Amino acid sequence: MSAPTTKKPTVTEREARQVAEAAREQDWRKPSFAKELFLGRFRLDLIHPHPLPADEDAQRGEEFLAKLRDFCETKIDGARIERDAQIPDEVIDGLKELGAFGMKIDTKYGGLGLTQVYYNKALALAGSANPAIGALLSAHQSIGVPQPLKIFGTQEQKDTFLPRCARTDISAFLLTEPDVGSDPARLATTAVPDGDDYILDGVKLWTTNGVIADLLVVMARVPKSEGHKGGITAFVVEAASEGITVENRNAFMGLRGLENGVTRFHQVRVPAANRIGPEGAGLKIALTTLNTGRLSLPAMCAGAGKWCLKIAREWSAAREQWGKPVALHEAVGAKISFIAATTFALEAVLDLSSQMADEDRNDIRIEAALAKLYGSEMAWLMADELVQIRGGRGFETAASLAARGERAVPAEQILRDLRINRIFEGSTEIMHLLIAREAVDAHLSVAGDLIDPEKTLSDKAKAGANAGVFYAKWLPKLVAGPGQLPSSYSEFKHGVDLSGHLRYVERHARKLARSTFYAMSRWQGRMETKQGFLGRIVDIGAELFAMSAACVRAEHLRGQGDHGREAYQLADAFCRQSRIRVEELFNRLWHNTDDLDRKVVEGVLGGAYEWLEQGIIDPSGDGPWIADATPGPSRRENVHRPVR
Repeated sequence: MSAPTTKKPTVTEREARQVAEAAREQDWRKPSFAKELFLGRFRLDLIHPHPLPADEDAQRGEEFLAKLRDFCETKIDGARIERDAQIPDEVIDGLKELGAFGMKIDTKYGGLGLTQVYYNKALALAGSANPAIGALLSAHQSIGVPQPLKIFGTQEQKDTFLPRCARTDISAFLLTEPDVGSDPARLATTAVPDGDDYILDGVKLWTTNGVIADLLVVMARVPKSEGHKGGITAFVVEAASEGITVENRNAFMGLRGLENGVTRFHQVRVPAANRIGPEGAGLKIALTTLNTGRLSLPAMCAGAGKWCLKIAREWSAAREQWGKPVALHEAVGAKISFIAATTFALEAVLDLSSQMADEDRNDIRIEAALAKLYGSEMAWLMADELVQIRGGRGFETAASLAARGERAVPAEQILRDLRINRIFEGSTEIMHLLIAREAVDAHLSVAGDLIDPEKTLSDKAKAGANAGVFYAKWLPKLVAGPGQLPSSYSEFKHGVDLSGHLRYVERHARKLARSTFYAMSRWQGRMETKQGFLGRIVDIGAELFAMSAACVRAEHLRGQGDHGREAYQLADAFCRQSRIRVEELFNRLWHNTDDLDRKVVEGVLGGAYEWLEQGIIDPSGDGPWIADATPGPSRRENVHRPVR
């Protein structure tokens, strides 16, 4: 057995991209509404009529939601979790008994077998009781052991681990390292083959559920050797294995009950039978798991929006200013309208994406990523507006409000708790790049060699011919479409007229595709460096997707006779608000300060503006910016505490 290496992998920017590219799902075997949208094709038929769950799935889901609601109302004290910075063991045990840890696990393994739709409804409900509980359940099932085993595990692995995950064991997902975040090519944790085992060495950071986990999904680098392909590989690891130390329970500005830690592996022996998939498939497994796993986060964001709306409504009706409720003052009313309309849209995006995931007819990798991106950004804005509506009471803690005799409304807490969602499971900036890569996939597949500096002239000539054929067919279709016909989408006109919004989406999907093509023609190989431009392209796509989902949901509710008139009003309000954002984003594609910003950044890093920092005291403590993660035995107390 070879000794663990202490040298961190060094990779070039190109090598890092190659690793990420190899982990992508290369093919599109199923249709994708969002992919088509970015190509300028508004495929309403892929999402309308709104897909529905089977009756038996809905009945099973509703029955569980009723039990979960009762548990949350009677057994969970959110204020206690916030005060003690910990979810009580009895609450975790109660969730286990309820089956909440097995919501997405098949019934044949002891799980509840809920659909994605009802799993998300359950997360929104539990997360509203306390967001740390939503994170606990989500990290266990959306990215922990159950999901990768469901897709990539052997039958033996499923039989061994899924019954444990369904009822007794808590799992965690370990990818990030102290010096490795969204650049997994530099992953330093190693898994060295040793007979029928692998020996793990390394340190993992921000291991959500890691402090209390019984089972871990660990990403580690297998060295290439005779008989071993090597590469980043996924393993199921028993958290109680010798050589594993949870060195710290991390504390954050929000999610105070989160059991998130630093985990060190020193000569940890893992059976080869616990490897998920082949060597080198770890990143692909992680990304595929996240395709639907990402939907758990917007579920809790939609739930947060519902709570923000409830508090805004009740408070703004009770609080008077200048002789009338503050809600009737336009400045406050605009904020309430934004919260109501955006909550409707977030739930529309979530339910549509989740139902498409359940049906498995469509490839939803872009839809799920857009839901995560859009949900996390908009929920943060809604919480911020709620704090503003509440004024000084929004900034005051719930405990302080209660102490002086007022309703204990944790508005400042929801703002703190939601902030991490713009970072969790892919930061907004990384999501922009990830979605942008998928959005331009069709272009790169036909013209990628043209902008690749390492390709030969013959390769470029061949790519040019292929690109010519593709664009000769594609570009003319971006000139005109149903969005220019006043009669299009007339089935969305019932009192309130939503058809105009869908025509707007169709026209601007084509405009979005034209803008992307123009940018690729202009910048070619430098396109990938234009992160500001790509981010705006993605944000426009997110708004168009949300508008589409809102209109489809409104028509679905109208058809069911379930608040149809009100749903149409909310969809109309959201689309009008969204269109203003879209117009601004389109304008900023070509009128922005990106180049100037780049120059200022160079000046900042070069020390040209250090004089601007004078006149303050830096209260930061001493220590390195990034903790030392050199492999070796732990010198710290093990704070691992499994809940039994």
